[in-house]
Amino acid sequence: GILPRFQGAHTVVLAASMLGATVMPHAVYLHSGLVRDREYKVEDDSSLRQHLRATRLDVFGALVLAGSVNIGMLCLAAEALPGVEGTDSIEGAHAAVTSVLGPVVGVLFGVGLLASGLASSSVGCYAGDLIMRDLLKVRVPLLVRRIVTIIPALLIIASGVEPTWALVLSQVVLSIGIPFALVPLVRMTSSRAEMGIWANTPLLRRVAWVICGLIIALNVALVVLVLTGKG
Repeated sequence: GILPRFQGAHTVVLAASMLGATVMPHAVYLHSGLVRDREYKVEDDSSLRQHLRATRLDVFGALVLAGSVNIGMLCLAAEALPGVEGTDSIEGAHAAVTSVLGPVVGVLFGVGLLASGLASSSVGCYAGDLIMRDLLKVRVPLLVRRIVTIIPALLIIASGVEPTWALVLSQVVLSIGIPFALVPLVRMTSSRAEMGIWANTPLLRRVAWVICGLIIALNVALVVLVLTGKG
C-alpha cells in the first residue's frame, strides 16, 4: 500500500495537496534564512563544513520524523478505517477515528490537527516576514501583516465553501508554487561561481533536477486534468 500509484484524477489532486502541505515552498525560503542567521563563527573552511554538517543532520532528522508520522497516520487510517463513510472531511475523519479507535485517540487526533495548524501558521508568518524583509526589502507593520494574511481565509470561510475541500485546494496551490522556489535553489546551489567549493556534487545535482522534474510533471498533469474537466 505504500507504493505510489494513482487511481483516477482525484488522487492526483490529493497527491499534489499532500506534496504542497509537506514541502511548503515558503518553508524553503524560511529555512534558508534560518540557516544563514544561525549563530556560528566562520573562521575557516573547517568551521563552515561543521556548520553545514550539523544543518544536514538537522534537516534529515526533521524530515525522517515528519515522514514517519505521516506514514504512520496513513497506515493507521488504511488499517482501521477501510470503507468507513465520511472520512473525506475533517469532521467525518474525527468522528470515524473516535468511533473505531476510541475517544482517547479521537482527542489525540484533534490535538494533532491543532498542533499542525499552529505550526503551519507559524511557518507562514515567519516566512512572510523573511521574504518581505530580505527579498522584497519591504517593511510592513506586524498588525497590518497579520490582518492582510487572515482576510483571504476569512473570506473563503464566509463564502460557505466546504472547509476540507478549501484546505485541499490551498495545499494544491502550494504544490504548484514548489518549483518556483526549488528550481532557483538548485540552480544557485549547483553554481560554482556562487557557491565555490560548496556547490552541489554532480550526483546531488542530477538527483535534485530529477526531483524538480517529477514535481513539475505532477503539477502539469494536475493543471491539464483541471482544464479538461477531469480533476
